[in-house]
Amino acid sequence: MRAAGTAPRLTPVTRHAYGLLVGIAVLTGGLAVVVGASLGQPLRDPEGFLGPTWLRIPLLLLGAFLADLLPLPLYRARFRFKALPAEIRKRWHEHWTRERIMLVVMGLVFFYLTYVGYRNLKSYLPFIRGDIQDYGLREFDLLLFFGADPGVLMQQAIGFEWMAHFLSFIYLAYLPLVPLTLTAWLVWSRNISFGYWFVTANAMCWALGTATYYMIPSLGPVFHFPWLFADLPVTGVTALQESLASGRVRVRFNPMGESVQSVAGFASLHTGITLVVAMVAQYTLRSRVLKFLTWAFFGLTVVATIYFGWHYVADVIAGVVIAVISVWLGALATGQKFDRRGRSSHPTTTSGEVPVEVTEH
Repeated sequence: MRAAGTAPRLTPVTRHAYGLLVGIAVLTGGLAVVVGASLGQPLRDPEGFLGPTWLRIPLLLLGAFLADLLPLPLYRARFRFKALPAEIRKRWHEHWTRERIMLVVMGLVFFYLTYVGYRNLKSYLPFIRGDIQDYGLREFDLLLFFGADPGVLMQQAIGFEWMAHFLSFIYLAYLPLVPLTLTAWLVWSRNISFGYWFVTANAMCWALGTATYYMIPSLGPVFHFPWLFADLPVTGVTALQESLASGRVRVRFNPMGESVQSVAGFASLHTGITLVVAMVAQYTLRSRVLKFLTWAFFGLTVVATIYFGWHYVADVIAGVVIAVISVWLGALATGQKFDRRGRSSHPTTTSGEVPVEVTEH
């Protein structure tokens, strides 16, 4: 029973929700700096579909603000531009609280610090672990499929032409998926703690994926056994594979250049990251359609990784394992409950804090 005249006291369950995120970023980025210095190689800022990281972060922040502060206020103003400023101010006060701004800024900054560390550590891999394990991983594939190659079996089962182009679209859609889903959860998650959960689980998955690259270094079937995939039609994936192969050669022969090495098989981070998205969506989204789409995308991504020879079956299994670990640790760090509604809070104005009744003794 609440004591008379006593207001509800808030327990800050997410006050330190970003602690694990910051720790991952510092550890991953710090290792990249130390390893790069020991190899005498510079720390590179890898480019993405929005340009280098120093440009991506401001662009994503600006895009997040504009995407939220223009469409909805314009709709609420009934497309009357005179009323738009008032609606923008209203949206700012109701949604862009101190907690929300902190989530967006910290989430993007520390996630990309993790990502830059990941890309550089991946690039240093050939200079530290040259003992690639592709033969052993392929033997595991052959054992599972009674002497047959799973990639070749999949090609024969579902065909080539239009299926190859469809799966290429799915695989390449992953590239913009990472920053777009990250931004969406940070900006529009109905609970601040859901945003912390999503970004922390993602960062953890990238960090664990980096560790697995060093545990079992490999190239992947298409890079080590390219003749198995010679019958596939030319798609966007073909161009990406050729680009990564040439990038690996450039880095190995010119370590001081601007290129980054991005070939590594074990574990499959395409599998891991898409599963993180699907799992967090399952526990934080209300829309059944969106939940279905995230799980469908995960399943199709797994098919594409095997079909095009990006990964062995063991890589996919490892990707699933690190995704589950990442989501679980992210949940522990941000105070989540694995139920369909998650931890209840006001949709936009609190950071996952829940009222606790003060009882009489």
